[in-house]
Amino acid sequence: MIEESSPLIGADELAGNPGAYAILDATVSFPKPRFDGDYRPESGYASWERAHLPGSAHADLLGDFSAPDTALHFTRPAPEQLAAALARLGVEPHSEIVVYDHGAMTWAARLWWMLRNVGVRARVLDGGLERWTSLGLPVGSGRGERGPGAETRTDLVDHGLWRDRDDVLAVGTGSAPGTLVCALDPEQFAGTATTRYARRGHIPGSRNLPAKSLLDAGVLRPVPQLVELTDAALPGAERPLVLYCGGGVSACLAALALVQSGHDGVAVYDGSLEEWAADPALPMISEGSADA
Repeated sequence: MIEESSPLIGADELAGNPGAYAILDATVSFPKPRFDGDYRPESGYASWERAHLPGSAHADLLGDFSAPDTALHFTRPAPEQLAAALARLGVEPHSEIVVYDHGAMTWAARLWWMLRNVGVRARVLDGGLERWTSLGLPVGSGRGERGPGAETRTDLVDHGLWRDRDDVLAVGTGSAPGTLVCALDPEQFAGTATTRYARRGHIPGSRNLPAKSLLDAGVLRPVPQLVELTDAALPGAERPLVLYCGGGVSACLAALALVQSGHDGVAVYDGSLEEWAADPALPMISEGSADA
């Protein structure tokens, strides 16, 4: 797997040489839940069309960049599907990719994690479009002119950075090593806030490392602060750290922060609570009481 010096790129650095990168906008529209179970993600293409980094293309995390025929909204595609999706967007086989979004870097982090898992060199624009525009950097709009498709890579392989339900069960029961880490906010972790998913709370045995706590004014916190926060949340945590959230998205932002701060042995539970909470046979803890 390709190891980069940093998984982040600053807006100034990107603006200084934008032609050196294939730039992908991974935005998804995701309204806040009005009631438990209110799960309404929508394509972020319209947001991209209204405003985007010049020369960028929209990567649809609900479409080409998600596995087809699954019960979940977000499911990692197979390496060959991911390769084909990149080629359709005109990403050349050996391009270095920059991913960004219109939100809190979570969508960009998910695409970055998918690319990292198959060995594609990519970086996340720190602060996304909001940081870019705050610096007065140029913004495009409209559909633009998409170039011809690129050659499809045939060398992408799965490097094992994702986990599935059975893997999480094994960690939770102690039959496999690791520590479960929930990247949702403390209120969602505790089960005291409205949830998009079938049940409130968290998987038993989980630690809480809220993804949003790792940001400051929309950019990732400096490494010393990330180390302090992760050390406080994960003292003595056994590797691998298996991160999850609601739909396998915010967990990728936590993974980005952990990689940026020097952690290894990090994996993401792809189905997260959208899959886990939907099965009443799987245990969850809410309000301090186990719900088996």
